[in-house]
Amino acid sequence: MSGILLYAVTSLLYAALGWHFWHTRWRTGAEAAGGSEGTGIASWERLAILAPFMLHSYLLHAELFAAPELRFGFSQALSVMLWLTVLIYWAESLIYDVKGMQALVLPLAAVCALLPAFFAGPETPVYTKALQFRVHLLVAMLAYSLFTIAALHAALMTVLERRLHEGTLAGPLASLPPLMTLETLLFRILTLGFVLLTLTLGTGFVFSEELFGKAVRFNHKTVFGIMSWFIFAALLVGRYGWGWRGRTALRWTLAGFVTLLLAYVGSMFVLEVILGKV
Repeated sequence: MSGILLYAVTSLLYAALGWHFWHTRWRTGAEAAGGSEGTGIASWERLAILAPFMLHSYLLHAELFAAPELRFGFSQALSVMLWLTVLIYWAESLIYDVKGMQALVLPLAAVCALLPAFFAGPETPVYTKALQFRVHLLVAMLAYSLFTIAALHAALMTVLERRLHEGTLAGPLASLPPLMTLETLLFRILTLGFVLLTLTLGTGFVFSEELFGKAVRFNHKTVFGIMSWFIFAALLVGRYGWGWRGRTALRWTLAGFVTLLLAYVGSMFVLEVILGKV
């Protein structure tokens, strides 16, 4: 199967499953046929998600490890982020009774899995073959993915809170766990993501000296990364120190996610697509 066709098949499978979950959970609020008790996901649905996920895994391996040269731009970053997001949500569905999130995650995965077919990304320097750099990159993408999940949770909680105040809670929103449960899960994800973000910035500073022979450069990526670290640090201090919750916590979560997104994905998109410099 040719490369572009494999990208297209992966994207279409994600999109078809996204439509399925939207139609059965969000549009009608009905449970999928044969849905398993407690999680709202049928066994065949879990297996079906694995089909595009495995294709996506193969594509990422071919792009990032099997290829003679590593290309990593905004499209590859988004593809890895959504790959990990699908993986974490797939595993999360085995434990938590959080329904309806697949309708949000899978369409995003359909778009992001297809992007590398059209945006190959810039050639990376020789140092990207070093183990230290690949560890740094892996930790960074794990952090990005966890904050992506946190942002989706925050968006869902915002809609849920608004519907509760309006008294129009129905469909899949009515079967979601209480806001307190979702909020607890949100801050567990944020805490783990913050730890990984701290490791990302720390390894970036350490490996910069080792790989480049000079201290880290304060470019847009570094500045936005540090800004997002301070936003999430303030959020967690506010949460555990002063009990921040509700709309305040959700706004800080989304602000930190947008800032983090600008740190690498946004800056690379501007350089690759708008300015055409790489």
